[in-house]
Formats: sequence, C-alpha cells, structure tokens
Amino acid sequence: MTIDKSLKVKAGGNQQRNVLTRGERLEKLAATDRWQEGQSVLGIPKVRVQKIALKKKKKVKKAEDGEEAS
Repeated sequence: MTIDKSLKVKAGGNQQRNVLTRGERLEKLAATDRWQEGQSVLGIPKVRVQKIALKKKKKVKKAEDGEEAS
C-alpha cells in the first residue's frame, strides 16, 4: 500500500527559510534595540537572515592510518 500525500512528512520544514514572519522580525529587532514595545509594526526595517553553512569533513588518507598503527 502507498501512503497518502497528506500523511507524508514535508521536507520543506527542514530547509533554511529566507523570509521571517513579522513576529520573528520583531523579536530580532527588539534584541538589537531597533524596535521597542508600542511602536508601529508597519514599516519595520528589514532583518538579515544568516544562512548556516556546514563545513565538510576532510577525508583521512588510509596510508597515514596504516603508518600510525605500526
């Protein structure tokens, strides 16, 4: 049997988003003191979204492992 499309886990939730919701933007602006409680939420400044880049692991040569074990 196949799984219905509505029951599958969406992979989109795991990816980095490039647009924040208004609430997320307000939290970031409040953390940097660029927005205070009571100010208008219309016309708020843009907030940069930093993407996380993972470093690739270096491969260890097998010849080096053999010499170290001897």
